Amino acid sequence: MTQVATHIFRKYDIRGTVTGDKPDITPTLARLVGQAYGTYMQRTLGTEHVFVGSDNRLSSPALRAALIEGVASTGLPVTDIGEVMTPTLYFASASYGEKAGGVMITGSHLNTDYNGIKMAYGAMALYGDQIQALLKIILTDDFLTGSGKIDQDFAMIRRHMDTIRSKVKLGSRKIKVAVDAGNGLSGSYMPQVMRDLGVEVIELFCEPDGTFPNHLPNPEDPELTKDLEAAVIAHKTDLGIAFDGDADRCGTIDNHGHHVAADRLLALLARDLLSRHPGARIVFDVKSSQALEDEIKKHGGVPVMWMSGHSLMKAKMREIGSLLGGEVSGHMFIGEDYFGFDDAPLVSLKVLEILSKSEESFTELLEGMPKLVATPEIILPAPDEDKFQIISALGKKLAETYKIVDVDGARAMFEQGWGLVRASNTQPAITLRFEAYTRPEIVRYITIFNDLLKAYPQVNREKLEAVMESYRNQP
Repeated sequence: MTQVATHIFRKYDIRGTVTGDKPDITPTLARLVGQAYGTYMQRTLGTEHVFVGSDNRLSSPALRAALIEGVASTGLPVTDIGEVMTPTLYFASASYGEKAGGVMITGSHLNTDYNGIKMAYGAMALYGDQIQALLKIILTDDFLTGSGKIDQDFAMIRRHMDTIRSKVKLGSRKIKVAVDAGNGLSGSYMPQVMRDLGVEVIELFCEPDGTFPNHLPNPEDPELTKDLEAAVIAHKTDLGIAFDGDADRCGTIDNHGHHVAADRLLALLARDLLSRHPGARIVFDVKSSQALEDEIKKHGGVPVMWMSGHSLMKAKMREIGSLLGGEVSGHMFIGEDYFGFDDAPLVSLKVLEILSKSEESFTELLEGMPKLVATPEIILPAPDEDKFQIISALGKKLAETYKIVDVDGARAMFEQGWGLVRASNTQPAITLRFEAYTRPEIVRYITIFNDLLKAYPQVNREKLEAVMESYRNQP
């Protein structure tokens, strides 16, 4: 039986180390994944063609080459689309249709000790049991064999850029934006696409460099957007836009240099969509602000709360025919005249379009939504073998007193806010988030959850208590 690090086969992707004495992900592993993917896709989905791309981190080219060999060895034709953004890989797969697959080698926002593999079919993503099925094929050496043709199409990214540029039409207002690509591949393309649309662009770290010498590309980490915040102020731009390493997420900075939470950005996109599609259903994850749900209702939409995870969100959108979705992590999905996958380049252009057609500043556009006090996501270490049982027990206990939303963990609805606890799908941990109208209320809600968690000593509550104290001590 083939030996692999089984823990790297996660719910949404394959992710692990590429450095050290015993790296998780090697060209040998990548070839096995290619063999398993090619086998599974032909047997289960009738796939006829596969596209493979990679990001620009130094470990990616060798992994991409090995994975292509693996897929071709199962008899499937493979097109190497080179170094691209993840949405470009999704674009290739979705454009071909339901009989196409796509595999992306990317470590996204992680440091260079890591890399990963994301997999798609059509416009959808493999996840959960599908990824476990690949692992089973590898462990049992149950591969198809053949000799698939390998070709190259390094112009795919240009066609992707041309397509998203055609989806927006800016208004008469001239826009100035600061763009931080974090040395990812978005820096090679997005500033020029924006300029082609008439936008003035200030570039930060737009030179691709797989060592990420300036900062890791994670737009939802406020510690990593300080340079962009400063640039917005220094250059008096209308907003700032940051992309993560593989550009399936972007984050925004308002014209005062403040980070804009992803659920507030989704509310802005929803307001715009609903002006054309009244009654449309908007999907968002269980970690999102109550203000988002209220804003969707206010503008005539139907809010649909769903489980966190980009693969799960895309599946839900397709199930109900939603034209827009998003989650707190920064993944946004546009299904209006598009495929509905997470394409941060298109999202960024939509934001520029909305702003260019308004007389209000970016800050003013967002000020129409109430801003509640919200914690960041609080991640507490908890054993994998216990975390789901703990969440189930906590949900039952909370339900004795409060209304519970249980689409993903337990979201307790309080009089002036809510608290959420759920099991992480990507690490041995449980995660919590809280929102309220005042700091004293948020402290009270955290206390309720903290007291319940005292019954589970295997959960490290240190960070939760630190967050509680920080809100208690704030004026």
